[in-house]
Amino acid sequence: MQIGLIGLGKMGFNLALNFQRNNHDVIAFDLHKSAMERIRESGIQTASSVADLAGRLTGRRVIWIMVPAGNAVDVILGNLKNHLRADDIIIDGGNSHYKDSINRAADLDQNGIHLLDCGTSGSITGALYGISATVGGFKGAFDYCESLFNSIAAADGVMYCGKSGNGHFVKMIHCGIEYGMMQAIAEGIELVNRYNDSIDLASVIKTWNNGSVIKSHLLELTQQVFEKEKNLESIRGVMNSSGEGKWTVETALELGIPAPVITMSLLMRYRSQQTDTLSGKVVAALRREFGGHAVERDAGSK
Repeated sequence: MQIGLIGLGKMGFNLALNFQRNNHDVIAFDLHKSAMERIRESGIQTASSVADLAGRLTGRRVIWIMVPAGNAVDVILGNLKNHLRADDIIIDGGNSHYKDSINRAADLDQNGIHLLDCGTSGSITGALYGISATVGGFKGAFDYCESLFNSIAAADGVMYCGKSGNGHFVKMIHCGIEYGMMQAIAEGIELVNRYNDSIDLASVIKTWNNGSVIKSHLLELTQQVFEKEKNLESIRGVMNSSGEGKWTVETALELGIPAPVITMSLLMRYRSQQTDTLSGKVVAALRREFGGHAVERDAGSK
């Protein structure tokens, strides 16, 4: 299949190579010239602009966009509307909010253009060798692209989820689960290390990931991390978030569904970005007042 690809970040770049390896005719575009040069070195064609990309695709056009959620998606979709025809297909493979995907699909539908929201998972490695894809949107558009999805996905890694927004909704919940799993892994490893810092953490994780009930891809990645650096001394424990966990918690509140593990893992990410907090000072001071507990003094205080 001929396909246009907009966005050559870490995921998009590897997706382009995945498309190429599976014999799709790819034309790529990115605002960053260095990314365009690198993809050309891999034998993939590039376009000079969004308009140029759309103009070079023939027949029923399929364009996959892989850019950060938010305004960047709206700008690209607004641009593409001027260059596409009825029945053309846009696949948003990024982490857009599912409500945005619903609204965008309705807007594009006025021009007869179909938007498929594709929750793309599998990490950078998966983007290269086999993604997991949950897809929402017009069924006829999905049917047209199903062979494309299957060719670049892991075995049984593609699911049509139904109406617009469903694909990104399912991916959002997946990311919320991921938050909780990563936090549990991290806390368990810290407990082992605090109990006895002579225990080799990489070996512990390797053992857990062979035959135990918690074996997983996340543990595989954790093992790789500790094999590279024994106790991660060079890394600060600051955990950033892309927004998917926050959206999951907000959705849980909207639906009245308790999600304490995901919620706490999100709050722990926020906590990691604070070196010292007033709330922590308040609790320490209160414990001193009612229980006579010692407090730790800042090095610069008297």
